[in-house]
Amino acid sequence: MFTYILYILAASLLAVSFFKDKKKTGQALKKAWKSFENILPQFLSILIIIGIMLAILSPDTISKLVGQESGWLGLIIAGVIGSITLIPGFVAFPLAAALLKSGAGFMQITVFLSTLMMVGIVTIPVEIKYFRRKATLLRNGLAFVFSFIVAIVIGVVL
Repeated sequence: MFTYILYILAASLLAVSFFKDKKKTGQALKKAWKSFENILPQFLSILIIIGIMLAILSPDTISKLVGQESGWLGLIIAGVIGSITLIPGFVAFPLAAALLKSGAGFMQITVFLSTLMMVGIVTIPVEIKYFRRKATLLRNGLAFVFSFIVAIVIGVVL
């Protein structure tokens, strides 16, 4: 219901904007469409990867690898995958939801998302170029450790 209210509100405000200034509203819609076109290839590729992954890996396999019963090994697997993977946040959260529905544990998904957002193995060369080796390794190492601390807190709370 809340979603419908937001859609109605957005459409109403768009109509108000259109009646106030048709030209600016048209320009804004064109910019929004271009942004959508830029995001769409990444989004579709990730959706395809998620679909293939969920088709190949059964819920039992996902549960064994990164489920609640997987323990520290599942946390480490999720942390390493999150550290290596380079996925935008708007795709990572739906992926996490799909993994949770397929049997992944909350702590494991927390580590995966935290390392995905904070640790960048793929981007280390660029980061070293701008922030130097020591700062880069320290930041990535602390982020990796912090991801496990956050997961443990989530495990205690949930």
